[in-house]
Amino acid sequence: MRYTFVNKLLLFPLYFTLKFRHYLFDNGIFKSRKFDIPIISIGNISVGGTGKTPHTEFLIRELLPKHKVAVLSRGYGRKTHGFRIVGIDNMVSEVGDEPLQMKKKFSDIIVAVCEKRVKGVEALLALPEEQRPTVILLDDGFQHRWISPSTNIVLIDYSLPLEKEYLFPIGKLRDLPEQIQRADIIIVTKCPDEISLEARFEWEKRLRLSSKQRMFFSNIAYGEPESIFQGADRRYIYSRFAILITAIANPRPLIYHLLSDYKIIAKMAFRDHHNFTSNEVSRINKLASKWPKAVIYTTEKDAQRLMAKNKLSENVKSRIFYIPIEISIINKPESGIDFVL
Repeated sequence: MRYTFVNKLLLFPLYFTLKFRHYLFDNGIFKSRKFDIPIISIGNISVGGTGKTPHTEFLIRELLPKHKVAVLSRGYGRKTHGFRIVGIDNMVSEVGDEPLQMKKKFSDIIVAVCEKRVKGVEALLALPEEQRPTVILLDDGFQHRWISPSTNIVLIDYSLPLEKEYLFPIGKLRDLPEQIQRADIIIVTKCPDEISLEARFEWEKRLRLSSKQRMFFSNIAYGEPESIFQGADRRYIYSRFAILITAIANPRPLIYHLLSDYKIIAKMAFRDHHNFTSNEVSRINKLASKWPKAVIYTTEKDAQRLMAKNKLSENVKSRIFYIPIEISIINKPESGIDFVL
């Protein structure tokens, strides 16, 4: 995309607003609240697609053996308000897709939603002692400066050069690139399986990191397909053809993964957190009828919304699967997860 003088002029009000807001926090005019508990913020400065949910799940797995973990999220897209503890029987409309996904995967932890994060942390710390967490993961908390976390983790997509990007809606940035200096840890996500030392040093140089900041690199590992509905016929997984349905910020890595085994004959792609309408469910049913031998794939996050759609045909339910993903830290230190505490 070519950025003209007019584009830059249009972005100036947003640039000034962000600059002024950060000035107010940096100079103590707006107060950031600190808590006597480790709070780890996982966020980004670009618009979606960096992998916050799988990285949050990675931290949950690493922390669980030694800590009582709680995840606090805004619950994007939910139709409820205020503080709410997520249950595995909740609907996406009540708690949001990502919090529900994490609760189903880690039933023993507390997952909570609250649009006002300070009140959310206060509510978690007010729980009875036997339930009270010993560490809180603040999902998508980098821009929420009313809380001062003990560790600020920022995720950057390997394929997104921040120095060449512009603010949304012209570009993909939701915050000023200079704010990367507030991060304690930077994780470059969706890296190749092997990344050279020279490439790692180049990233540090490009981002102008200080000696106190630490940088790690992660990549994605795809798991075996999982059925969304009971009674699904796993024989469809061995089809040569696939239909793909996504409502995530960046479906390209999943597409590349599927292309090694399938010819993708139809795609339905929507914006992140999209709530599928009745007409769109009808389109899914028609695609399944048109391609009776194709397997249907979606993401784990989208599965949370699709399983609530009672108008999906039995034909679709018998051959729709999601592909779970996990991340691994390429240069993870021998000390393990202690690097985030």
